[in-house]
Amino acid sequence: MAGNGTSQTPYTQRAMKSKPQQVFRAGSGVAPPALTGRASEQAVLSRCLSNLRDDAAPAHDIVLLGPRGNGKTALLRWFQHACAQTEPAVDVVALTPSAVLDPAALPDALVPRRRLAKLLPRKVGIASVGSAEWTSSTGRRDLTEALIARCRRRPLALLLDEAHTLDLKVGNVLLNVSQQVRGAEAPFLLVLAGTPGLPTHLDAMNASFWSRLGAGELGIGRLSEEAAKQALTEPLNAHGVDIDAHALAYVVAQSQHYPYFIQLWGDALWQRHLATGAATIAAELAEAVQPAVAAQVANYYQRRFVELEAEDLVPAAAAVARLFEDNAATASDQDMDAALATAGIGDAAKRYATREALNRLGYVWRPPNQQAPFRWHPGIPSLMAHVLKQAAGSELPEPSPRPSR
Repeated sequence: MAGNGTSQTPYTQRAMKSKPQQVFRAGSGVAPPALTGRASEQAVLSRCLSNLRDDAAPAHDIVLLGPRGNGKTALLRWFQHACAQTEPAVDVVALTPSAVLDPAALPDALVPRRRLAKLLPRKVGIASVGSAEWTSSTGRRDLTEALIARCRRRPLALLLDEAHTLDLKVGNVLLNVSQQVRGAEAPFLLVLAGTPGLPTHLDAMNASFWSRLGAGELGIGRLSEEAAKQALTEPLNAHGVDIDAHALAYVVAQSQHYPYFIQLWGDALWQRHLATGAATIAAELAEAVQPAVAAQVANYYQRRFVELEAEDLVPAAAAVARLFEDNAATASDQDMDAALATAGIGDAAKRYATREALNRLGYVWRPPNQQAPFRWHPGIPSLMAHVLKQAAGSELPEPSPRPSR
């Protein structure tokens, strides 16, 4: 088929000069070229942004939770950009837990010292807020007052990624200050993003009110089939490249609708396009890049398997994998407990702890806002197949079947 070789004509060489070398973003912490399938989550964030823009306090904080690689950070980046582009602008402080290792780091992160002299009442000294003693009730009140003053000058959104690793004392202060600032009707929003273990981590911060989020608890999982297709086709089409229906269906199925894998596939297809100049990505081209993508996926899965090994969770993970292999898409607590019992975990407390450990790693998770009874979902179904193969000591799966034509 024309266009599927690797040689380049002079025309192709000239055409490629105007093409970007990278369109898809298979990595960490960067937004994909097309953020698809997140309309409901974007709507919740946009409503909170409207509150801030109107100098009003949102009714709740926002918590984004889901297994790694599903696009929580991309959604944070989208919201940060939306805050900067709105009129009037909303200030943003974007942090990770490494920037606030203890409560004494919060004042400089939220209200830098250069602002304090302008914001605090004369009776409050800069030293008292910035000192190691600020976590006393008086110091926390001073930080709250400074943050209220800052937000009344210009609304503020605090975006904290990797929140499942946040120091518990820092988290306790942050949740309490957020509630107090919003309670004073100051336009402030706290957005926390983390893995499925984040709710359990927040529970340990002794701020029980955190869970009254209403619509603000957002589960970020795999994309729908249509959104996965859009994540591939929109960037390609924007650069004048098409993908035929057979190749698209194959790639979307192989991606498991997992955003990170969609970017891996998109990048491989784009690089092949650059090498061949093919205007349409057909089945043969998708077939040609499959081994390279499969190797990257297997490498990613093996890192997840090593995590399970490090926590002595492989037998439990394999038992759960067999459960989902037999019972399709979802499982109840009782299903999970029965599966874990087959791995020799007979004690109820140990089964609960094991479920939570697998949840924390995103191997399985329970998306929020389900109708009862809540169901467990696999983080990535094909990861479970990898765990079964590795746990049995057998070969990794053969390359996937060719796309139908």
